[in-house]
Amino acid sequence: MRISFLSVSGGLGGAERVLLDTIAALRMRHAQWALSVVCLAEGPLAAEVRALGAEVRELPMPPGFAAVGESGGSAAATVARLAGSAWPLQSYARRLRAHLSAWSPDIVHANGLKAHVLAAWASPRSARVVWHVHDYVSTRRVSSVLLRRHARRAAVVVANSHDVAADVRTVLGARVRVEVVHNGVDAQRFHPIGDIIDLDAAAGLPPAPAGTRRVGLVATYARWKGHQTFLHALAVAAAAPVRGYIVGGPVYETSGSQLTRDELQGIAGRLGLVDRVGFVPFQRNVAPVYRALDLVVHASTTREPFGLSVLEAMACGRPVIVSDAGGVRELVTNDDQGLTHPPGDANVLAGHIASLLDDPARCERLGASGRRTAVALFDRSRSAAVLAEVYLSLNAIDRKSTRLNSSHANIS
Repeated sequence: MRISFLSVSGGLGGAERVLLDTIAALRMRHAQWALSVVCLAEGPLAAEVRALGAEVRELPMPPGFAAVGESGGSAAATVARLAGSAWPLQSYARRLRAHLSAWSPDIVHANGLKAHVLAAWASPRSARVVWHVHDYVSTRRVSSVLLRRHARRAAVVVANSHDVAADVRTVLGARVRVEVVHNGVDAQRFHPIGDIIDLDAAAGLPPAPAGTRRVGLVATYARWKGHQTFLHALAVAAAAPVRGYIVGGPVYETSGSQLTRDELQGIAGRLGLVDRVGFVPFQRNVAPVYRALDLVVHASTTREPFGLSVLEAMACGRPVIVSDAGGVRELVTNDDQGLTHPPGDANVLAGHIASLLDDPARCERLGASGRRTAVALFDRSRSAAVLAEVYLSLNAIDRKSTRLNSSHANIS
């Protein structure tokens, strides 16, 4: 089988880390399959793909199209920006079509809403198109329309959680085949035992006083990831011997969708947290970050499609506090796996931080339970096995169709 993945980003955000784990697990499970990745933007992803032994081609989207986003703007403005990108986008689609036709994939697996549309336009007619949805589609007014118009080209939509799957069905209707494939984690790489990063040095802070507990939020700088909620919670818990860490940075090219480090540092300064919050740049190897933390916070202010950072922290045996909305609740299903707080509620989040740090035994129990859940239900080999079955089912459909067409030809 020949599978070509399209990645809308060349960075290393959650969807891209999932793609890398998928490739690694598929190569172990189906070594005979040919895998390639087309990066629709330049960035470190290409080198990571090559290191796994898969083919890769960087084919950056036109800058105007790459920068189009739906955060903080009107639908009319988004449509206008898309219209302005129409001419270079036609030329780009022809280049992408030529590359895919030359590689001749059986399956084109698209990651990202723009990649979904491009896959519908540029995939060879003989290829089966898979849309891998990592976000809520219904909140994107323009993308929803575009995906509905091109849904017939998708042989199957893969959703990273049951919550996202339900959302996809509300947009695309019941006729579209939707399969849930939870994101997976490399449980050997994300392990409680291993290297630990010096967070203070990485953040440019002096060493924390003895007895200081470390609480972190690991996320891209997307506005909905709840950095401000996290900072306000730390300010409420000011009396506790806690140092907070924000780990990550801006990853994607879409305009208006991300905060800057200067903005976050400004908020921390106004809250009196300059010496109590460290800003750690994006880390390619993030497992040592989780091991350096006593507690990992997920603070998204809207529904989280899945919550890869939560799963990674659980695999590293760290207790977690998560926003009580979306697909992340498929990871933390009860109080034995982690605590929850209403999205955006800094006061409840602060209370949970204080209560867990005052109870080391409970932290240890939560961490151990999270590790068991991650290994048993979300190891990347398990996720890749489910995805491989989806691919094979598409091939089976093609073989059945070929046999039927051959029979009709013989009858006639």
